[in-house]
Amino acid sequence: QVQLVESGGGLVQTGDSLRLSCAASGLSISGSYMAWFRQTPGKLREHENVARISPNGGTVYADSVKGRFTISRDNANNTLYLQMDSLEVEDTGVYSCATRRGAYGTYDYWGQGTQVTVSS
Repeated sequence: QVQLVESGGGLVQTGDSLRLSCAASGLSISGSYMAWFRQTPGKLREHENVARISPNGGTVYADSVKGRFTISRDNANNTLYLQMDSLEVEDTGVYSCATRRGAYGTYDYWGQGTQVTVSS
C-alpha cells in the first residue's frame, strides 16, 4: 500500500526558507512521477501543482515559484523534498506530495499535507 507522509511545515517570515519532506512507502520514488501541490487560503478548492519530478530527473515548476523552489529526491531514503527559499506571504497554504503511475493524468496517491504559513 502506497503511503506518503509530509513534514517540515511551519510558521516563518517573508524571505525565510523551509524544506518540506515527503517520506514514501509502498513505492520507489526513483521510478515514480512525484509532485508537490498546495492549497492556498484564497483557493481552497484548487490544488496548485507547484513542482513535479519525473523518473528521469526532469523537473517542472509553476511560474509562481520558479527560481525560489527546488524539488529533489533522495532515492536511498525514498524521500521527496521541496526546498522553498525567499518565501512570500502568497506561499501560505497546505502543501501535499502526490504520485501517479504515468507521465499524464490524475495523481493516484496523496499525503495528508503540511501547513506552511508565511507572515510579513
